[in-house]
Amino acid sequence: MRSMTCAALAAAFIAISLVDGAPGATDWPSTNYDQTANRYSPLTQITTRNVGTLQQIWSVHLKPAGYTGPMREDQAIPIVIGNTMYLASPYGAVLALDATTGAETWRFQLPNNEIPSKRGVSYWPGGGVGGVLALPPSIVFGSTTGKLYSLTAATGVLNEWFGENGVITLKTPEVMQTGTNVAYSLLSSPTIYKNLIITGAGTGEGPGGSTAGAGPAGDTRAFDARTGKLVWTFHTVPRPGELGYDTWGGDSAKNRSGVNVWGYTSLDAERGILYMPLGAPNNDRVGIDRPGNNLFSSSIVAVDANTGKYLWHFQLVHHDIWDYDTQSAPLLVDLRRDGQIVPAVIVVNKTGLMFTFNRVTGKPLFDIEERPVPKSDVPGEQASPTQPFPVKPEPLAQNTISRNNLYKGEPQHQSYCEHLVDDNNIKLGGPYMPIAFNQLQHFPSWSGGRHQLLGTVVRSRAPSVRVEHQQHLPADAHRPAAGRQLRQFRTARRHSPLRRSRPEAALRADAVGRAGAVNMDTGNIAYRKTLGVSDALPAGMQDTGRPSSGGVVLTASGLTFVGGTDDFRFRAFATATGEKLWEIKLPSSVETTPITYLGADGRQFVTVVSTGGGLTGSAVTNDEIIAFAVPKQ
Repeated sequence: MRSMTCAALAAAFIAISLVDGAPGATDWPSTNYDQTANRYSPLTQITTRNVGTLQQIWSVHLKPAGYTGPMREDQAIPIVIGNTMYLASPYGAVLALDATTGAETWRFQLPNNEIPSKRGVSYWPGGGVGGVLALPPSIVFGSTTGKLYSLTAATGVLNEWFGENGVITLKTPEVMQTGTNVAYSLLSSPTIYKNLIITGAGTGEGPGGSTAGAGPAGDTRAFDARTGKLVWTFHTVPRPGELGYDTWGGDSAKNRSGVNVWGYTSLDAERGILYMPLGAPNNDRVGIDRPGNNLFSSSIVAVDANTGKYLWHFQLVHHDIWDYDTQSAPLLVDLRRDGQIVPAVIVVNKTGLMFTFNRVTGKPLFDIEERPVPKSDVPGEQASPTQPFPVKPEPLAQNTISRNNLYKGEPQHQSYCEHLVDDNNIKLGGPYMPIAFNQLQHFPSWSGGRHQLLGTVVRSRAPSVRVEHQQHLPADAHRPAAGRQLRQFRTARRHSPLRRSRPEAALRADAVGRAGAVNMDTGNIAYRKTLGVSDALPAGMQDTGRPSSGGVVLTASGLTFVGGTDDFRFRAFATATGEKLWEIKLPSSVETTPITYLGADGRQFVTVVSTGGGLTGSAVTNDEIIAFAVPKQ
């Protein structure tokens, strides 16, 4: 899923509605600010006029004292409750910090070299058993070994009343279909609803198991926050007799892995509806052993958050053979339609296409068309003849590569890109072009188009890949491979000014990275701006945009904060226009999303974890969480 070689496109897109609405909290109470995933703060102290005066107030190094191993990348998004910040460290700990000064309040070190979920922790406000309000507010998080932890928020001590002394194992027989000796983890922060802890699944990708695609189930589950007991399970790959089972040819649904929420779910707490963005099935780039549309893979699925009961779904990609996961947290907003306020959910996948639905009924709010797409030339592959395309908005990112729209600019790099394509007979194309059989190709990739609106970055990439037959496998077995050809031509990078960057830094003619906005009342693109610079290019050619993997945060004062780009910058923009208002160069790139909150000293803080690494390919050069604020008056 994460092998990349050429052609990157990054952009941060904001969904703008004429309907305003934001929580009143000045904390950052959950990973995406609230369960709607808007990442929109009502704070207004930092404005378009004073943002240029932001300065670093404190920073904390995540590496523990005495640590001598390699530095680790971090995608964690902290949460802030009151004046306490909680965050997971890639060095095997969960920390509580004073949100105003950065001073450590407590530290919980996981046992047995476990690492907490790389994408955050969750806060449960506490509750009672038998009508007695006795259980304290808690920090809940998963681990890389498939555990779920519950700590008392005030002290960092394990809650002995949860599971077995504060821990439950997620690797239960109901999901470990092929045995418990394979990897299973919780990759992101759980969703908290009432007294439920709702978890996705980290099943791994690729072939899995001894049988292609077999492995742990990607089921979504809910556990009682007071006891750790399982409350409900939603089968993301339907079982016999369940809706969607007939979309898996033969017995291909049996023990099928993948089809999991490895990112974040979203929640309409008022209506009690959970929205699950589900990923591709394993094997996620070859589907000859799973004919059919394969529900609920690469779909948005709405369920009753109290029971897990199915409500509605929409499949964004039929028979996914590209790893076009629907992994970003669906965005819940209210839109105007014909003079009425309509509850909406916005979903984006890796193709750069954005789909908008009535979040109660599942009815599209902008028309969606099934359009013909190319056939696969992989023997035995039954690609879907059509795929869904929204009429509006237009694709958020360039999702087609041709010989005519390769990079045009600095002569050496332009020559590099042209020879890369021509000398290796690379097949170019657009969305849903099936991976070629024994031929390298570029197309919008499984790492591309990582979108969340009103709260994250839209990124799109296109790697070189092909499907090849593996000699040690049966005659009908094929697997994707980056290919030996790639290794042969990588030496050509010495002729490119970007030789110390990833070669995909500028394959395309348009900006590699963009920031932009969509007016969700009309479905039209409001603006696009370049995001990121290529320092290695000559002056006057550096405004190319850069690959990015972080997200955006918006404030009621009209600001958008974003890191993410591999040029090590952290920036603030005017939300209405996309004008850059502030920029600072950090010791590393940012692989995560910033947060903002009100400190105990009355100042608004903007805080970001800066480590480097991740999907942009930048080096891991730091281990800090850094907090900014305007100077005291």
